[in-house]
Amino acid sequence: MKKDTSKLLAELEKSEDFKKYYTENNDSFVKTSLREQLDALIEKHGLKKSEIIRRSGMSNNYAYQIFNGLRVPEREKLLCLCVAMSLSLDETQTLLKTCSYSQLYVKIPFDCVVIYGIIHSMSVIELNCLLFDYGFETLG
Repeated sequence: MKKDTSKLLAELEKSEDFKKYYTENNDSFVKTSLREQLDALIEKHGLKKSEIIRRSGMSNNYAYQIFNGLRVPEREKLLCLCVAMSLSLDETQTLLKTCSYSQLYVKIPFDCVVIYGIIHSMSVIELNCLLFDYGFETLG
């Protein structure tokens, strides 16, 4: 049975034997790759990779390397894909965690702008304009 993060952390803090902890909690660890998660989201939302790439503004080669699991994108490029796919904030946070990137945090100004764009279903172009207006680097 999968345990939530806080329970896993509490058990880890109390554990005297890491091997035992790891074995007992193995089914609670995230094991799906970015490629697998992207494939599932594409299917769930009825998207086409070519349309996502067009919306993202990324080069075909770079994007297909990500989709095929050959490349882990930079955080900003992953956010660009999330926006191009019109993913929810929760789905976006999950993909960020999968790549070991920090989740979007509303108190960080750049992240706040991105969260606003996601919540308000902005396109990559609209979000990049908003980021630029506030003096931040764009998503790509």
